[in-house]
Amino acid sequence: MNVPPTVGLLHPGRMGAAVGRELTTAGLRVLWCSAGRSEASARRAERAGLEAVSELGSLLEQASVVISLCPPAAAEATAASVREAGFAGLFVDANAISPERAKRIAADLAGEGIRTVDGCVIGPPPRGAEDTHLYLSGQQQVVEAVGDLFADTAVVPIRMQGPVGDASALKMAYGSYQKAACALAGVAQALGRAHGVEAHLTEEARRLAKSPLATPDYLTGVAAKAWRWAPEMREVSETLAAAGLPGEMAEAAAAVFDLWEPDKDDSGLSLPDALDRLKDGR
Repeated sequence: MNVPPTVGLLHPGRMGAAVGRELTTAGLRVLWCSAGRSEASARRAERAGLEAVSELGSLLEQASVVISLCPPAAAEATAASVREAGFAGLFVDANAISPERAKRIAADLAGEGIRTVDGCVIGPPPRGAEDTHLYLSGQQQVVEAVGDLFADTAVVPIRMQGPVGDASALKMAYGSYQKAACALAGVAQALGRAHGVEAHLTEEARRLAKSPLATPDYLTGVAAKAWRWAPEMREVSETLAAAGLPGEMAEAAAAVFDLWEPDKDDSGLSLPDALDRLKDGR
């Protein structure tokens, strides 16, 4: 009888905790490292059925698979901490990073014998109204193994045929539209409000197409998440530059998201306040 693998999750944010919950519901043991993490992280992890360990080294000794789901800026440091702790298993880099960064991480880990699967999460946290897709690329044997972890869960694994970097490239391509569109909608709604024509703007957007522009209240949630989205747009810019394409739109979107930095995780933010934050860079 095969013993199910133990999974380490770094770190249980909103998406990470929801993905971890799917694995625990499927009967897997999922560990997370509580050292230096917030009370909010602890609550999410507990609700998801994750098992806390106090030190990263202890997690890595017990886990054969580690899934990294963290803000883009922390992706390389997180991978380095896993390497430095002597992990010898399978590392799933599911962060929103450029393919070049994904390849650097994989090469760095390979030097210590750690196998890497490149991952890309598209969609809301699982168990919502929309499907959550987990794209996986890399060496096919380990891609298959990671995909099998999510059998019969609300996370749909999609096994790509390409190498490490392909899943990250997909995330960058998707994010370059989806997140930039939110930045554009915020600026457009702010301009409409400045001239008192926002109701007409929203009505026209609703008439012509469904978009973030047609649902301006959605932008309050965007503002609360913008501290995470700004680094991702800079990863998009790096990806565009590497492909010989202009990255100015991605950089501009990141600059818009930077203006919402003071509203980090503010679930009570009003739409007028969110739009006013964009006026004159205040």
